[in-house]
Amino acid sequence: MEKRSYKPVRQQGYSRPAPTSNNIVIGLHPVAELLKSDKEVEKLLINRELLNRQEGIDMVQACRTREIPYQVVPVEKLNRVTPKMHQGLVAFVSPIVYQKIEHLVPLLFEQGVVPFILILDRVTDVRNFGAIARTCECAGVHAIVVPEKGAAQINDDAMKTSAGALNHIPICRERDLGKTLNFLNDSGLTLVAVTEKGNETVFDLPMTGPVALVMGSEEDGISEFLLRKVHHEAKFPQAGKIGSLNVSVATGVALFEVVRQRLAEA
Repeated sequence: MEKRSYKPVRQQGYSRPAPTSNNIVIGLHPVAELLKSDKEVEKLLINRELLNRQEGIDMVQACRTREIPYQVVPVEKLNRVTPKMHQGLVAFVSPIVYQKIEHLVPLLFEQGVVPFILILDRVTDVRNFGAIARTCECAGVHAIVVPEKGAAQINDDAMKTSAGALNHIPICRERDLGKTLNFLNDSGLTLVAVTEKGNETVFDLPMTGPVALVMGSEEDGISEFLLRKVHHEAKFPQAGKIGSLNVSVATGVALFEVVRQRLAEA
């Protein structure tokens, strides 16, 4: 049998800039120019009082147009982010370039690669996210999908915890994870939610074909809306008393079960 490749597949010309500590832009005009540029913006913090002015309304509209997450906050939060004169606006520049899952999956099929995708629902801890990205890169995951809102910020801490993995694995930030699951289902991927509510075990579920694993946060798990869209809900058999794993550890176990099954079949 021909051996399959499980190495990540990169789009032509795909590269990531190195992380920088200078990832904050403040002030009305600098942020306005940033939003006009082609730079990736992680998120925007805007003082609620600025929404009473046209400049604030324009900022919100620009974020919606570019699908940039924004958060309306009190001035005290902005003051905690930076002691400088921010004029009610703080933007975080992303150290990575986000990809689109609808572009990546067809590319994988065209190159004869069996897609291996990870979806993170409401995983907000930066270090957990960085550790997960590191494991994904080692396991040959082709992309990590995160929601536009309710995801860990990709900052210097995330880059450091990932041990550089975020420079090599595509991250897809999607507005609607439900639509993303619909797309993956239509593309022929098996959707597996790893949850303690599962009625199957990860180790008994065949995952040698195109597959997308869905992981949720330790606090909230996977949303019921997404659970209704998956093909399988799988759990880990556990012997201890705690009853749950750290999300980074759980993700690692699930990912390498896919690797084990695929290597066994090759």
